[in-house]
Amino acid sequence: MRANPLDDRLRLQRRTPPCTLLIFGANGDLTRRKLLPALYRLAAERRLASGFAVLGNSRTPMSDDEFRERMRDSVARYLEDADFDPTLWQEFARSLFYEPGDLADVSLYGRLAARLEEIDRTFRTARNVLFYLATAPSLYAEVVSRLAASGLNAGRGWRRAVIEKPFGRDLAEARELARLLHRAFPEEAIFRIDHYLGKETVQNILAFRFANGIFEPLWNRRYVDHVQITAAESIGVEGRGAFYQEVGALRDMIQNHLLQVMATVAMEPPAAFEPEAVRDERAKLLRSIRIPEEREVPSIAVAGQYGPARIGGEDVPGFRQERGVDPESQTETYAALALFVENWRWAGVPFYLRTGKRLPRRVTDIAIQFHAAPHALFPETSLAPAMRPNLLIIRIQPEEGISLRFLAKLPGSGMRLRPVLMDFDYGASFGLRAPTAYQTLLVDAMAGDATLFTRQDMVEASWAVVQPVLDVWSATRFDFPNYAAGTWGPPEADALLARRGHRWRNP
Repeated sequence: MRANPLDDRLRLQRRTPPCTLLIFGANGDLTRRKLLPALYRLAAERRLASGFAVLGNSRTPMSDDEFRERMRDSVARYLEDADFDPTLWQEFARSLFYEPGDLADVSLYGRLAARLEEIDRTFRTARNVLFYLATAPSLYAEVVSRLAASGLNAGRGWRRAVIEKPFGRDLAEARELARLLHRAFPEEAIFRIDHYLGKETVQNILAFRFANGIFEPLWNRRYVDHVQITAAESIGVEGRGAFYQEVGALRDMIQNHLLQVMATVAMEPPAAFEPEAVRDERAKLLRSIRIPEEREVPSIAVAGQYGPARIGGEDVPGFRQERGVDPESQTETYAALALFVENWRWAGVPFYLRTGKRLPRRVTDIAIQFHAAPHALFPETSLAPAMRPNLLIIRIQPEEGISLRFLAKLPGSGMRLRPVLMDFDYGASFGLRAPTAYQTLLVDAMAGDATLFTRQDMVEASWAVVQPVLDVWSATRFDFPNYAAGTWGPPEADALLARRGHRWRNP
């Protein structure tokens, strides 16, 4: 009898240990759109331990069965790249439980303790508990302090906490949040989740660099001219205008996601592929980024806000016309930075980071442009100068893959050159469905593997980089809007690169 390749692959996949996942904010968007679909897929792949259960909490009164039915509807709606199996759901739903209550109510935590004991007797969870804070960030302090006061933060099994971004609104708040968290949990039990680090392509940067002997020798200032990291969204704020107005693009994307991607791209090789060794190198890179002085901010940072436009025959509102947004809002929906790393590998190499809403495409990628050939052996080529250097593109979403641009001779007489791509696509190459970022990160948190999670020193280092920009922008009156919806951002962003002889690569 032939072995099933799927069975072989699943045997190599990490499985979860016995535990209860206690989700605060279990009736919110994050749980319904991301966490429960990810858990369902893990169940479908047989990666959840038999001793696994979920205990949800929110203020909404619900029974266990009502919670299961509501989560069923959410999983069926938001499941990505997989079919919903009602039979599998019935089996999975037996491990879902719910305890309503207000987070400020002291008695809630006694009831949660009782439910955890009851679940442990039924499912044999080894009394391990992973607390997942899927609440509004303003409630983190309340939850953590109540867990500590009730003693739920300690027990016979392990206790860990998963914290969603944002980790504070600035450097001072990040430090205060850390102080509160460390009252209840040691640093090694705190898992600050950044879902970008769970994406397959971001993880593959480590394999691409450190498992292939031909790339790492080129990964330095001698060969690399500059690096561009883009996270573009084609949508607007989608009904979340009031929330987004308090956050902005710099806090929402650059301070966490894009700086973590930059750290992964530019870090030094770790001594071993172990959680603390990898995180040490990410932290070192973040601390090596030159912190701009406030007088430098106008020359290294650009803020933008989209205005109304007509796209595809439809009128698209500007940010200030979105529901819940102040008509005079100064919140940026676009941000671009030029950063420099002060170490031997990257000295003098610009790293350009940009993110924005209502741009032409939804795309996240990293473009590493190498220096042009030092001698113009083929001066007759009609190629534009910007097309001559080699370009390595790491695509994070929506199509995951890697492309290398190089020059090749066109067929026929004469030496006419044209750029061509050597392309690798994850889906086409492996023929396997990649796990979602939350699948990967949930399994790692339950296994106690912090490799893909953010440590407190990394949080503080990334806040330190953007804090001068935040301070200057908060004291600046911008002439917004300064780019139309459906375009690649304000003209000032083009000038940001042009000062250094570069231009944006628009995917």
